[in-house]
Amino acid sequence: MTKSIFLAGAACAAATLSIPAVQADDMHVLIEADAFEYADGPASLEEGAEFTVLYGDPGADGLFAMRLRLPDGFHIAPHHHGQPEIVTVISGTFHIGMGEDADIETATALEPGGFFAYPPGMVHFAYAEGETVVQLNSTGPWTITYVRDEDDPRLR
Repeated sequence: MTKSIFLAGAACAAATLSIPAVQADDMHVLIEADAFEYADGPASLEEGAEFTVLYGDPGADGLFAMRLRLPDGFHIAPHHHGQPEIVTVISGTFHIGMGEDADIETATALEPGGFFAYPPGMVHFAYAEGETVVQLNSTGPWTITYVRDEDDPRLR
């Protein structure tokens, strides 16, 4: 049985960063490239991932922007989201594939500037080649549901 759990932990962790998450749509946000500060997590990803919330709150209704920094070889098991997933590759190579089995041979390698947008419910997997940074834009509350419970680090 798969479980869908909100990323509210990401929103709480964002509050501890020196760059505050912004909730109001009329707020101006400006962050210089060398000013990003990452925290461990979110809890919905395996250990080694880091994130920073740039705008909004992934655990609440509304738009948000978040960056994920993943170490070389980092895998994200097959999963889907309850919201659209809109991703731009900032650095490294992000391999993205479709389906319930993580067949790396079928994945597409996206380099810096690469982009994808998936509708809610589309099952996919990913892995990083080299340290990889991606920017995720969507609406909250953000959810991730793994195809197999044993792949969900929140359930261990």
